[in-house]
Amino acid sequence: MEDPPFVHPTDDPLRMAEELDTLIPDDPSKPYNMKDVIYHIVDDGQFFEIHENYAQNIIVGFARLGGHSVGIVANQPSVRAGSLTVNSSNKQARFIRFCDAFNIPIVLLVDTPAYMPGLDQEHGGIITHGAKVLYALSEATVPRVAVMIRKAYGGGSLGMGVVPGMGTDFIFAWPIAETGVMGAEQTVDLFYADKIAKSEKPQQLREQLIKEYIDRYANPFAEVSIRTHIKDIIEPRETRRQLIKSLELLRGKKVIRYPKKHGNIPL
Repeated sequence: MEDPPFVHPTDDPLRMAEELDTLIPDDPSKPYNMKDVIYHIVDDGQFFEIHENYAQNIIVGFARLGGHSVGIVANQPSVRAGSLTVNSSNKQARFIRFCDAFNIPIVLLVDTPAYMPGLDQEHGGIITHGAKVLYALSEATVPRVAVMIRKAYGGGSLGMGVVPGMGTDFIFAWPIAETGVMGAEQTVDLFYADKIAKSEKPQQLREQLIKEYIDRYANPFAEVSIRTHIKDIIEPRETRRQLIKSLELLRGKKVIRYPKKHGNIPL
């Protein structure tokens, strides 16, 4: 029942991580190493990764923020574009359960195009294994803060706990964050394929429609105005400070639930 030990921080809790402003590529299709984001956010750049060589499209591990222990769950865009898979779901769910068991707050860093499609994933039981993550997130009572870094599409938003009802206490978004059922390019190709094909300038029309879609639907400023579960849009450099302030506010969080024998865990 006790909290993890506190270590007086030598790293300024109010420090701005200026490097984060230029770390993410302008092209949303280009990968980057999420660990670089983590190193700039956590105390003294120290991150203890767990299961580093297993399901590398998801990153889990321990660090400190303002001297307090946190568990970090992050998508890795440089491996399978950060998509969610059978193995990553098992890795993620077990880590979330561990953090919840030992009162360790959870930080979610989100950049995923959703669950990986394909026969291998379907035959491997992606629905069952993916449900383990949703169960772990819904059951967790520790403080939980999420930051939408770049992409949060489709079921990936659900699997990373950034939709209403999953129990995430605070959700923040970077100005480059994109949300929706699927990406702008895929949406345009799906719904406007005939219109583009009949156009005299198909490529120009496609680019125009993609831009219009991003401005209208994938724009975090538009999203935050209609989706109240997103608390704020923050500059990348402010991420560390915002996480520490949020976790400090959530310290001592208590969740009271109605008595029940148990839930039906997906096995």
